[in-house]
Amino acid sequence: MTSDGPLEPTVDPGEVGLDADRLARIGPYFAEHYVDAGLLAGVLTVVARGGEVAHVATSGHRDREAGAPMTTDTVFRIYSMTKPVTSVVLMSLYEEGRFQLDDPVSRFLPGFADLRVWDDGTPLAYTTRYPERPMTMRDLFTHTSGLTYGFMGRHPLDALYRRRGIGELERRGTLAAMVDQLAELPLLFSPGTRWSYSVATDVLGAVAEVITGTPFDELCRARVFEPLGLRHTGFHVAESDVERFAACYAKGPDGAAVLSDAPATSPYLEAPSLLSGGGGLVSTAADYLRFCQMLLGGGAVDGVRILGRKTVELMTSNHLPTGGDLASMGQRVFSETSYEGIGFGLGFSVMLDPARAQVVGSVGEYSWGGAASTMFWIDPAEDLVGILLTQLLPSSAWPLRRQMKVLTYAALVD
Repeated sequence: MTSDGPLEPTVDPGEVGLDADRLARIGPYFAEHYVDAGLLAGVLTVVARGGEVAHVATSGHRDREAGAPMTTDTVFRIYSMTKPVTSVVLMSLYEEGRFQLDDPVSRFLPGFADLRVWDDGTPLAYTTRYPERPMTMRDLFTHTSGLTYGFMGRHPLDALYRRRGIGELERRGTLAAMVDQLAELPLLFSPGTRWSYSVATDVLGAVAEVITGTPFDELCRARVFEPLGLRHTGFHVAESDVERFAACYAKGPDGAAVLSDAPATSPYLEAPSLLSGGGGLVSTAADYLRFCQMLLGGGAVDGVRILGRKTVELMTSNHLPTGGDLASMGQRVFSETSYEGIGFGLGFSVMLDPARAQVVGSVGEYSWGGAASTMFWIDPAEDLVGILLTQLLPSSAWPLRRQMKVLTYAALVD
């Protein structure tokens, strides 16, 4: 399996234990309930099992205004589906002995040596206290670092992030400048005491640059993209891919999808100054499927090894300090996953209990999604990968991810 060219099924579903008729429900479901209703411009869904592609379906448009249909080689903004890629790059450095998970982040970013924790106050005047312990590398991977996102809008610290433009989708500034600004601000909580979705993965990219002395985009290209043959994945849209780049939409007041970023004028047409390991990549279904198959293969696919098998096992274990689910880590805030029954590894959410999560699945499956309603999951127990790609902000607009999982597992018969 390669990632180049249109993505097509490579096997009859029945040969890999999937009911063809049930699997065929996926495309029409999203077409009828979302595309035809004007809630999404277009959708692409993929299901693979046993290393073979059993289902591919498209509906609607990649660019509704231009009348361009959704195709299997459409280029998408994958936003936070960038995070697992960044985690893989960092863990390839881990395998070389370049850092340990319990290393303080300040070993690589000296400005983080004097971090404080928010105590009380307003964005204009606040008090701080010392953290209970230093922020570690594992805290960055697991979003237990005390960092936050400005768009959360639930704490005065988020307002400070917004004021400084930290973690915005516009990708302004540089990683080094972002780290310098973060060093000047307090943490939301003492590292390891709570879970909060954040810019932590961007900080991992900055750490990688310090460790190697190499720009983060070059690290991604050398350690993941080129070895796997991911020719359509990067921090901006390649000139040869522009005609297949999707428009991005936002949920309007009446629920309809409203254009928010047209392909012809998108900032993704140019290389960014800020190489966001947390959300900066564009990719295709075929490219991301190959990345997923590498992980499902214990760090290798088609003889190309990116990580060791035990490293992938470590990444996909639950690393939350409580040993429990996200719900055990304090207040619920926005994330790309639910809280009950879900743990967190080194760059992915990890299914601990499908019954508590209230969605069909397997213990040990791992996944993540992106701001424009994209998602993937990898189920080692069933040797299965599922991917849903669309372009609608925010990802909380519709329950697409759960519906995709239900439709997929309903087709599993062997």
